[in-house]
Amino acid sequence: MFNTILPRSIIQPLMSRGIVSRKVVIVTDEMWRAHRNFNVVAMSHSTSNTIREFSSSNSKCMSVGYKNPNAETVNITFVDPKNNIKKTVKAPIGEHLLAVAHANDIDLEGACEASLACSTCHVYIQDEYFNKCGEPEEEEEDMLDLAYGLAHNSRLGCQVIVSKELEGMTVTLPKATRNMQVDKKK
Repeated sequence: MFNTILPRSIIQPLMSRGIVSRKVVIVTDEMWRAHRNFNVVAMSHSTSNTIREFSSSNSKCMSVGYKNPNAETVNITFVDPKNNIKKTVKAPIGEHLLAVAHANDIDLEGACEASLACSTCHVYIQDEYFNKCGEPEEEEEDMLDLAYGLAHNSRLGCQVIVSKELEGMTVTLPKATRNMQVDKKK
């Protein structure tokens, strides 16, 4: 589980001075601005003041479809009960639901910007589509435990990847979210 995402220009000076004291995800400055299509390089600060790489992988939760105007799409309906909105959108296959919502002006929070560090993109998946969304990983389940209004069909929007099998699915936003960063300051 990562606590912080930082652009390379910020983290490298901190690393060289041995200041980094928690897990971080390092991205290039361009990637920091774009938040799209990049490899996540996770670094950890060990007790011996040595920084070591412990994983490098393609991020499951970064946008891919909106850069390709020719991407195949499916229809997904978002229901926002707190704003009384129901909106059907074209969702690119391979995109995650959080990016689909943001690209279509749907009020799905996503406070951690799809880094799997919060539960603000919590959504309810239509029951008949829930098993078609793939198994949630342990990290997602841990974050879901923090979600407001957790239900049997709860998922994090940043972890549900659009596929052909999701054609016609309805995704309902919860009436409230629990943003730990904001709530701690109150």
